[in-house]
Amino acid sequence: MSKKNIMLVCSAGMSTSLLVTKIEKAALEQNIDANIFAVSASEADSKIADEKIDVLLLGPQVRFMEKQFNEKVSGKDIPVEVINMSDYGLMNGENVLKRAVDLINK
Repeated sequence: MSKKNIMLVCSAGMSTSLLVTKIEKAALEQNIDANIFAVSASEADSKIADEKIDVLLLGPQVRFMEKQFNEKVSGKDIPVEVINMSDYGLMNGENVLKRAVDLINK
């Protein structure tokens, strides 16, 4: 399996940083080669333009931007989904990683 690029987007890019750490830990434990990073909603456009993104996950606090992000990645074959609120609140990196991989493999 090739390296997976998983981008998390939140309002400031700060609240998802702990979740990124948890997802990285889960990926390491499962031998999944992944580049997982978080950006603010305002930084996301340049990342989408400059990097190969395999899946874009939105923090629950920016769920209202889901339609906007779907439009931004239109034609790029990048799935967009809001992170499950329970998984986000509990910082369940394993569940978020599983969902990300499922979306990539769809």
